[in-house]
Amino acid sequence: MSDRFIRIDRRDGKLAMAHIYVGFIALALGGLAGLLQVLVRSGTFTLPAGIGYYQVLTVHGVLLGLVLTTFFILGFQHAAISRTSGTYSNTSRLFGWLGFWVMLIGTVMSAVMILLNEATVLYTFYAPLKAHWIFYLGLTFVVVGSWLGGTGMIMKYVQWRKEHKGEPSPLLTFMAVINMVLWIVATLGVAGTVLFQLLPWSLGLVDRVDVLISRTLFWYFGHPLVYFWLLPAYMAWYVIIPKIIGGKIFSDALARLSFVLFLLFSIPVGFHHQLVEPGIDAFWKFLQVVLTFMVVIPSLMTAFSLFATFEMYGRSKGGSGLFGWFKKLPWGDARFTVPFIGMVAFIPAGAGGLINASNQMNQVVHNTIWVTGHFHLTLATSVVLTFFGISYWLVPHLTGRVLTKAMNKMAIVQAVVWSTGMSIMSGAMHAVGLLGAPRRSSFSTYGDAPQALDWIPYQVAQAVGGTILFIGIILVLYIFINLAFFAPKGEEEFPIGEVAGTAEKTPMVLENWKIWLTVLAALILIAYTVPFMDMFQNGPPPSKGFKVW
Repeated sequence: MSDRFIRIDRRDGKLAMAHIYVGFIALALGGLAGLLQVLVRSGTFTLPAGIGYYQVLTVHGVLLGLVLTTFFILGFQHAAISRTSGTYSNTSRLFGWLGFWVMLIGTVMSAVMILLNEATVLYTFYAPLKAHWIFYLGLTFVVVGSWLGGTGMIMKYVQWRKEHKGEPSPLLTFMAVINMVLWIVATLGVAGTVLFQLLPWSLGLVDRVDVLISRTLFWYFGHPLVYFWLLPAYMAWYVIIPKIIGGKIFSDALARLSFVLFLLFSIPVGFHHQLVEPGIDAFWKFLQVVLTFMVVIPSLMTAFSLFATFEMYGRSKGGSGLFGWFKKLPWGDARFTVPFIGMVAFIPAGAGGLINASNQMNQVVHNTIWVTGHFHLTLATSVVLTFFGISYWLVPHLTGRVLTKAMNKMAIVQAVVWSTGMSIMSGAMHAVGLLGAPRRSSFSTYGDAPQALDWIPYQVAQAVGGTILFIGIILVLYIFINLAFFAPKGEEEFPIGEVAGTAEKTPMVLENWKIWLTVLAALILIAYTVPFMDMFQNGPPPSKGFKVW
């Protein structure tokens, strides 16, 4: 049987598709909420039927930042492990399905509370804003469900290692497992604050909550969350794109090392979101900023590896001169072009991240809509466009259909529409953020204050960009429905790249989990032990809950 027609087991495919369906439903609803937000911020639109701006903002953040990403990523990783390490055992698949249903129940619980205006606490759900206890219990279910799904993946990986002693595991499986380990370690923080602080507080078992500890535990989780979103995009860039273009993976060892470094340096960095937070000593903020900048290293390794792959391919096709290889890339193939646009967007997105994490420059942009603009370049462009690119071959592969020429063309149009809308919206957010426009606010003119009136043209531009983005969402939903239900039956490849023959052999130390988990635990303990002791001993007094909507 040719490599092209290796199909994922139908039972594993159903598990993956169940997750992806929920992700795309979240995209539709969360995208609509985003459109309403930018229209309100433009100062020309009022929400109907007594719907609150912050309620819509919470829907947008939770559905797109948490539900779309988590469900899509778990679906993709289930498929990737099944494709590269073999069909799941019944036990692994059972854990996958248990995780799916627990996550789905939790999502519905939280969503209902937000829609009833009982949990308008935004995507970060900062205390002392107080939501209904069902919202917090729903979040707990989502986290626990993801752990169950991750357990299924790790069990398959362990089974493969036992059956292939002394061999490096399949690259895509290794990457998926690294990402799940990152997620499990990071979600310990959010599980801690929800279970031991917010849930008892919302149930009335305790009267007050320690806001500083709660926020610190959230950001212990909140920044690794960004890499949990990003690493599946990196999986596609490293392993799948080379196969799509007809090239080779530049280096298996370099790809694995970059993922290990992401695991080590993405978790003990939450304080760079709290640089203006009182109650945390400047030394510990400085330490975590240094660790934040270490993440630049695997990012640059990735950029080098990817463009080396592209150049090697382009030159093998006769590309000459400095950039002749660039023209030889398959620009007419949406499976390549759509993620490539995401890669390019990560250049300004990463530069903005360096600004956010720099103590002095952070003072200028902190809590302005600049941060929202940065967020939309990283997650909503680099990551989401890559997820779309993955969907264009993964969905037909799992449903036994094919990506037709018409859908391929529409996918490229969708990516152009998306990147145009995002350039306008995110560009306006960055610019007006530098002028001081706040994030999260429903106000447009602040009582016609002169400074706020200067923001209006940018906020109108945000509404224009957001409207174009919503058109992009409609297009991608049309393509998704076509590929899932209506495209012609056939065989669509699950592309897995081969490593270049000139690449160095992969050292097995990269899969020595004892070493890397020990280093990870040490970095977390160094970064957080003393600050937490200080918060317990000298922190601010706890707060009662507030409901301001």
